Amino acid sequence: MSTINFAAREINCKIVYYGPGMSGKTTNLKHVFSKVPGHLRGEMVSLATEDERTLFFDFLPLDLGTVQGFKTRFHLYTVPGQVFYNASRKLILRGVDGIVFVADSAPNRLRANAESMRNLRENLQEHGIDVRDVPIVLQVNKRDLPDALPLEMIRAVIDPRQELMIFEAMSDKGVGVFETLKTVSRLVLERLSQNK
Repeated sequence: MSTINFAAREINCKIVYYGPGMSGKTTNLKHVFSKVPGHLRGEMVSLATEDERTLFFDFLPLDLGTVQGFKTRFHLYTVPGQVFYNASRKLILRGVDGIVFVADSAPNRLRANAESMRNLRENLQEHGIDVRDVPIVLQVNKRDLPDALPLEMIRAVIDPRQELMIFEAMSDKGVGVFETLKTVSRLVLERLSQNK
């Protein structure tokens, strides 16, 4: 849920990158961070334990406009991909405004993609959030793998009703990263405008 800073005339929105381990969530955030000018973003913060890492930073986009005269600041988070860090995933989802689900194109990751989407739905439900009430964009990453699964197959497993906007990506090369982020950001702002 977005928060409003009246003193700074900013609306703060939280976008979470969700998906199985090693799907490219961190790579997405690092790419965005590297391309946003320093004066428009905060520091990259890494919360790391022995075997888990969560990254986040915030930025003030120039080209997304305002909501009722307020600038928008986006806070981007990754969740740990491994299922045994579910408590951390739930905590990071608290107050979410938009989600980028990062799926892995590798054939041996199809089941992990499906399990991660199921886990996302369960965790949103525990927060009292209907999955249809939060903007979610599907990014199918690692499209340059020689044995990448067909897009339709991945979508059939993750989004069988074809309700989500979908983007192909190669986050390690920056391909599809900003297209995905701009779309989820726009959907978040549209939802905010409807609710204000």
